Amino acid sequence: MTACVAEIFRHPLKAIGREALAAVQLAPGEALPWDRAFAIAHEMSRPDDLAQPWAKKANFLRGVTGPALMAVSCTFDPATLQLRLSHPRLADLDIYLGKQQDEAPLIEWLSQIWPDDAPAPTRLIHHKGTAQTDVPEPWIALNSLASHAQVAEKLGAADLSIHRWRGNIWLDGLEPWAEFDWIGRNIRVGAAVLRVEQRITRCKATMANPLTGQRDLDTLSALESAWGHTDFGVYAEVVQGGSIQPGDAIEVIK
Repeated sequence: MTACVAEIFRHPLKAIGREALAAVQLAPGEALPWDRAFAIAHEMSRPDDLAQPWAKKANFLRGVTGPALMAVSCTFDPATLQLRLSHPRLADLDIYLGKQQDEAPLIEWLSQIWPDDAPAPTRLIHHKGTAQTDVPEPWIALNSLASHAQVAEKLGAADLSIHRWRGNIWLDGLEPWAEFDWIGRNIRVGAAVLRVEQRITRCKATMANPLTGQRDLDTLSALESAWGHTDFGVYAEVVQGGSIQPGDAIEVIK
């Protein structure tokens, strides 16, 4: 089987919601468009950090602290900044991220699924042109369905959701863990070229079921016991822009 793009996802609001894409245009040195473009600060966020274009992940709401966030899905319109959030425990929320008056309803909605003993959500953060990814570089997360299948087998969970990993581009047709051998190499993905930079080290957010928002599987122990690490997926930088879509071939070029 030829390796190819299986699915593409973006997460407009960091750690909160996911949306499948039919296609995306990548640009050199930029993250996947509108991925982690917005984030929610909390009571313990550092003002000096938030004043910078990119801030450390500890400044924002995340699934590692609030596993219920993992069950949020979304739709997003970049032209209008309209965002719809859905969660199994809540009524859908429709807001416009560019309208200040919509910030309070967003915070109120999130507060209903955020732990009472965690620093409360306070405000929306957006720095135009900057993605609030977990690393300061504007990298894209690549994940392999074959590697995911091995983790699912180790856990005895055939229905293990790929959304636990919150990846951008899912790849099919690879040998399990082949993506780790790409570090420092370029790959062609559709019309784009990406340079694979490093592995992605995982946290407890992956223990939460994206259908329920409750922790139900110890993904980290499974990774550690079977493969001696807690890494899943790789980060890559776009070095040549271009359009990609599911079905596009993947090729290691150097």
